[in-house]
Amino acid sequence: MSAAVLEMSAGASAAERLADFARVATDDVDEAAEQIGRIFCPHDLKPAQARAAGFSARHNCAAFDGFSINYVTYGGSVSIDPGCLERFFLLQVPLTGTARIRAGAGDFDAVPDRTASLLSPTIPTRMMWSDCAQVILLLDRRMVEQRAAALSGTVASTVEFDPVIDLDAPSGGALRTSLGGLMTLAERLGPSGRLSPVATADWREALLDHLLNGQRHGLSDAIRTFSGQAERLPRALRVARDRLADSAGEALDLAQLACAAGIGIRALQLGFRRHFGVSISEMLLDMRLAGLHARLAQAPPDASITEIAFDLGFTHLGRMAGAYREKFGETPSATLRRRMS
Repeated sequence: MSAAVLEMSAGASAAERLADFARVATDDVDEAAEQIGRIFCPHDLKPAQARAAGFSARHNCAAFDGFSINYVTYGGSVSIDPGCLERFFLLQVPLTGTARIRAGAGDFDAVPDRTASLLSPTIPTRMMWSDCAQVILLLDRRMVEQRAAALSGTVASTVEFDPVIDLDAPSGGALRTSLGGLMTLAERLGPSGRLSPVATADWREALLDHLLNGQRHGLSDAIRTFSGQAERLPRALRVARDRLADSAGEALDLAQLACAAGIGIRALQLGFRRHFGVSISEMLLDMRLAGLHARLAQAPPDASITEIAFDLGFTHLGRMAGAYREKFGETPSATLRRRMS
């Protein structure tokens, strides 16, 4: 799909997107701050000119499970100060105008066809939009942090991204193309349409992959190490890791795993520590926990946590629940309840 889907021509006025999903349309500054604050988060909104000459605000929003795609535009120049976003990540791709972004101690300009911004919930943010329209992807903070934990072999913790996205880079271009596809899909479905659970899960997976594997953040190195990308991985370890993933629901047999890899047990154990930063049993546990989290996040209302856990190879439910809570910051039942709500 071409990046033209987002109509990102700096020299032309981009057509309004997601028009059937209108949530806010006003020329009143206070009303705009209140209503858009309900969709995103409370924030200070101030026009650059004292009398708010030429001010207007429009916010269209199509919401899905764990994420939403938004079209937001302000007429005139406005200062936006949300502080820390707290509950979500925001990926902002400018269509027209410019946005001056201060994220933490750094400043940069978001410009159509060149630069987008990725705001993390724990980094204080201030912005100055100048006749700017942006496509904005909102992603639930817990969802991103839990997926980062699953990919990195660590417990769920704060994830902070490099806020600058180069749209000319392959990863930035791919991300922009995905947003264009999601927005077009939402427009085709319309407010009364519904995306199937499978399609929603596919989009969620694609967006998380673009962000966590394509954009730089605090756990990037841990993800590369845990996945074996940090250095050229010996064939024996690659075979062993793949075999471990394929048979994660079965009891661990080190002798069989070493035989499949073509090396001794001790060499295999040392190789996992050196290249992945964890023991074989720790990686297996993490694979099972990640599988359980993924299954529960898509499970039907009548799903049995016990049956899913046993199917994934867990044999002690108490230890499983403790390890799950330590890794994802919530119990398995809490994950299932959020899926059902």
